[in-house]
This record gives sequence, structure tokens and C-alpha cells, in this order.
Amino acid sequence: QVQLVESGGGLVQAGGSLRLSCAASGRTFSRYIMGWFRQAPGKEREFVAAIAWSGGGTNYADSVKGRFTISRENAKNTVYLQMNSLKSEDTAVYYCAATTRTGYPRYRWEYGDWGQGTQVTVSS
Repeated sequence: QVQLVESGGGLVQAGGSLRLSCAASGRTFSRYIMGWFRQAPGKEREFVAAIAWSGGGTNYADSVKGRFTISRENAKNTVYLQMNSLKSEDTAVYYCAATTRTGYPRYRWEYGDWGQGTQVTVSS
């Protein structure tokens, strides 16, 4: 079990950048695959990005590929989501999640631990 707390959300103009952070507490953080999901009003929670425990393997949703970068610092028990070239459709509550699964988990049910979320609003 790991406790996750997101931060860094806010209001940003379209085309701008924002970096989200997810602070984790618990055991064996370095062995978790960490992911970011987002949920816009009226929509289901969707996969954004994930990163392996080693930091070498990453996976992104097509909608954010090339614009977002996920990274992690295991020594700080923190995972980041650098968001560039933001669009209005990126507006959502962003959630950090953790899983002990291997491979490339991209579905909500594959993640067992979740943060409370942080709001990202992109204005046009």
C-alpha cells in the first residue's frame, strides 16, 4: 500500500506549461509502476501516462504523446508529469496512481492506489 498526494495543478493559458507532482509514502515505492490519469466533467477517468519503477519505460496516451513527459525520482518518492503545449481539452482533474503490475498498465482497474487528484484548467 502506498499513499499518494498530487500537487501542482492550477489555471494556465492554452499553449502554456504546468508540472504536476505526486508525493508517495509507503513501502517499496521504487517497485511500483506509477501512472497519471485524468477525468474531465462528464467523462470517464482516462489514462494519461505511466512509468516503470526503473524510470526507463514509459507509456503515453495518444492525446498527450509529444506534449507530456512523465518522470520519477525514487529517492524523493515522487513522480512528475510535465505538461507542455496545453490545450483546453486537457482540462481535468489529474490523478496519480500506483500499481504492482508489470508491462504497460493503461486501465483504471490495473491500479490499486490513488491520490485525491489535482485540478488543471486550461483557458482558451
